[in-house]
Amino acid sequence: MYIEKIKSPADLKGLDIKALQIVADETRNAVLNRVSQHGGHVGPNLGFVEATVALHYVFDAPKDKLVFDVSHQCYPHKVLTGRAAGFMGSINDMNAISGYSSPAECPEYDNFEVGHTSTSISLATGLQKARDIKGTDENIIAIIGDGSLSGGEAFEGLDEASELGTGIIIVVNDNEMSIAENHGGIYKNLRALRESNGTYAHNWFKAWGFEYKYLEEGNDIEKLIKVFESVKGTDKPTVVHIHTEKGHGFAPAVANKEAWHWCLPFNRLDGSRPPKPAVETYEELFSDWMLNEMKHDPTLIAVTAGTPAAAGFTPEKRKLAGKQHIDMGIAEEQAAAMISGMAKGGLHPVWTVYSTFIQRTYDQIAQDICINANPAVINVVGGGVNSMNDITHICLFDIPMLCSIPGLIYLAPTNCEEYFAMLRWAIAQDKMPIALRVPTNGVHHATAPVDTEYGYEPNYKVMHRGSRVAIIAAGSFYQKGERVARLLADKGIDATLINPRYLHAVDADTLNGLKADHQLVVTLEDGCKDGGFGERIASFYGTSSMRVLVGGIKKGLYDRFDANELLADNRLLDEQIVEDVMEGLEG
Repeated sequence: MYIEKIKSPADLKGLDIKALQIVADETRNAVLNRVSQHGGHVGPNLGFVEATVALHYVFDAPKDKLVFDVSHQCYPHKVLTGRAAGFMGSINDMNAISGYSSPAECPEYDNFEVGHTSTSISLATGLQKARDIKGTDENIIAIIGDGSLSGGEAFEGLDEASELGTGIIIVVNDNEMSIAENHGGIYKNLRALRESNGTYAHNWFKAWGFEYKYLEEGNDIEKLIKVFESVKGTDKPTVVHIHTEKGHGFAPAVANKEAWHWCLPFNRLDGSRPPKPAVETYEELFSDWMLNEMKHDPTLIAVTAGTPAAAGFTPEKRKLAGKQHIDMGIAEEQAAAMISGMAKGGLHPVWTVYSTFIQRTYDQIAQDICINANPAVINVVGGGVNSMNDITHICLFDIPMLCSIPGLIYLAPTNCEEYFAMLRWAIAQDKMPIALRVPTNGVHHATAPVDTEYGYEPNYKVMHRGSRVAIIAAGSFYQKGERVARLLADKGIDATLINPRYLHAVDADTLNGLKADHQLVVTLEDGCKDGGFGERIASFYGTSSMRVLVGGIKKGLYDRFDANELLADNRLLDEQIVEDVMEGLEG
């Protein structure tokens, strides 16, 4: 095998086209070997194999700098830069390799930690400026998929690259897909460019001031080499637009591009996957509920930003929703501002967004939604330790982030019935924007009736009144609070258990009511405790005699962490919490 001998891109330089095609075939095989056993991004990587081989054949990394957008297409790059064991070795070898561009893993060839979208051109312009100031001559190559062009930062990067006016190469990997289908006006121009073989008169990139080259055969190594050689060493901002096939070389991924964007391990021979366990999911429950409500309320709009699966809106459900579902592509800032406008216009939008992606639009939530007090609803999914765990996709920061914004109510339901009661109230009310943190510890059902009305002032719910110790357990950690209370009961402590429901502010009456017969308050939140819910409780008690044990995750950038290990490291296992409570009482 060639790839076993390739330790760096320099090893490609002496190969002919036939050998390079073999390298591409072996690289694709390596990618499939990894994703079929380990899981990961399938379609984007398979479609960019030939382009990666050609890029590394023509350019001279690490002197020349490659900057990947999102990193969904960086697996072939990793294979060719000394990390083939992460694709052909054991599971332990695979676990040692990140699914994203990572200088922590390979500082020589990976220039940035990248996992969120639309950043590559902007990052590359920084390298472009550094090169120009230092007077060096390396090529700067930004690689961006057509889906990522829907994000506003990509526009800002194009604007600056054109303004700088010096050599930068932007490779637009156009596979006609984002995670799902593309949305946005730019895709009309990309389609016209494809259909005209790059000759369409109204060229969006030329209008920005870029030199432009188009290659229809984006999976043809020989033609890719020629087009990359033609721009190597350019002193002008240049776009190389290549048309590739998402999932190329693996029939199941070509036939169903959305389903094969990312997946868990599968049978490589036929593409079959282990059957999904027959369990309820909030994605399915939410999408079914929304579709039913839409039948009676034409003003109810389901909103997504490039990730319709986060809301359970499969292609079939998107068709059923029709105009009552809108996806604006990978553009969270647009989503936040648009739902504010929709709410102002009398609609009832519910935007579903992953915790890790909501941080991309802090300003729009604060300025466009909350200052205007428009009653939009934000459905935050995936928040907590049991979600995505790559360093670029940590889902631990939404509580401190959203709770720092005045004028936003952030609710934390603890079970299915409470979630839908809060959702109904949030949609029906017309005074303020409401965010809901969808539980991530499975679908639990209420054992007693839940409240159907929620106010604009925080109102914690005392689920059991005891003494000495009060456990305030929010959202996904409520069931943990129940378990801790039971363990404390075994030790003779009848702990109070509180479901706070409101994350953004304290219920002073409830907290003051604990002072008479409680010594210790324990807060539990499924996220970063620094600046979070528990610290707000601790601050409230301040100089009083009440002691507060804040339970959450210490602020940090954790990469590919094991959830149980992270909980243990932060003293969040049930038994550890009980130990700390007992020690706190003794103290």
